[in-house]
Amino acid sequence: MGSKNLPGRGKHKIFLGFASGVGKTFALLDEAHRRQRRGQDTVIGVVDAQGRKPIDELLEGFEIVPSKAGPREMDLDALLARKPDLVVIDDLEHRNLPGTRNEHRWQDVEDLLRSGINVLSTLNVSSLESLNDHVSDITGVKFTDTVPDRILSEAFEVELVDLTPRALINRLERGDLYPGSEIDADKASYFREGNLAALREIAMREVASHVDEDLVEYRKEKRIEKPWAAQDRVMICLSPTRTSLRLIRRGWRMGQRMHGDVIAVHVEDGALGEKERKILADDFKLAERLGIETVTLKGELAPTLINFAKERNVTQIILGHPERTRIQHLVKPSVLGELVRVLKTVDILIVATETETKAEH
Repeated sequence: MGSKNLPGRGKHKIFLGFASGVGKTFALLDEAHRRQRRGQDTVIGVVDAQGRKPIDELLEGFEIVPSKAGPREMDLDALLARKPDLVVIDDLEHRNLPGTRNEHRWQDVEDLLRSGINVLSTLNVSSLESLNDHVSDITGVKFTDTVPDRILSEAFEVELVDLTPRALINRLERGDLYPGSEIDADKASYFREGNLAALREIAMREVASHVDEDLVEYRKEKRIEKPWAAQDRVMICLSPTRTSLRLIRRGWRMGQRMHGDVIAVHVEDGALGEKERKILADDFKLAERLGIETVTLKGELAPTLINFAKERNVTQIILGHPERTRIQHLVKPSVLGELVRVLKTVDILIVATETETKAEH
């Protein structure tokens, strides 16, 4: 049974959008009004109107649980003590102020759900952890506050809040998105029609993927059986000499699409310096956040990876671009060459290395 259906756990509905301004908060509060009219004890945990009068009007009629830290923060302890049927929470990706119980708002939501409280929340697809590199490549913006993909996967319901890119740009130009502030160069660049069209397609795919996951879970719960293809297994090869974050995110998404297992593997074939240990620690932290199994092996690189791939019935391998000098090419076979030569039934994907650091939001 998935965590979304655990007895005593609250139900989480996420309103997913492809960018700010598509109408997620409107949809959120509209749903909250319907739930309240049906008799659910509904309170506002945090909704920042940001000077938008229509949002202020939609907030009327709700009990708001205020935070002493300000209108953009949430008082988790007060909500747990109040214990309503439903809490309305905007901006799931928000990073809490230092000194609060949890670092991120999505962690607050998990505490509420574990306490049996239902939650309505909003999220932009650009804040999903596994999409961090992809969104950065499209928009030139690196989002630092992200939400683990499992939060979306474990949600009881996900609703896409959609709008055409052109309509969103019109809202921006009318001043509806950021009332009283100028559209600076960064915002104008981000809200280009091509960027928005790409993000919109990504959001649609995420919602479609959520429907697929629900179908798989339903089949398991109802014990509907039919012959299944052998399960795919993705092996991500981690390097201590450069970050593998892009590889990890790509591997995780491959595993999700194929409903397969994902394993991140590092082979120790020599002593590591402080820089290499830091790189691996960051890689392992991301893998842990995404729920990826991590394995550290000892031995010569190529033979160790080959033996492990055979033992675990790996069907897909992900590597970064090889970094080899011309002399190394002449005197020693490459790891990629050895993998291709021996693992003839395994698909091997070479992923571009990390790009230079981009503007961060």
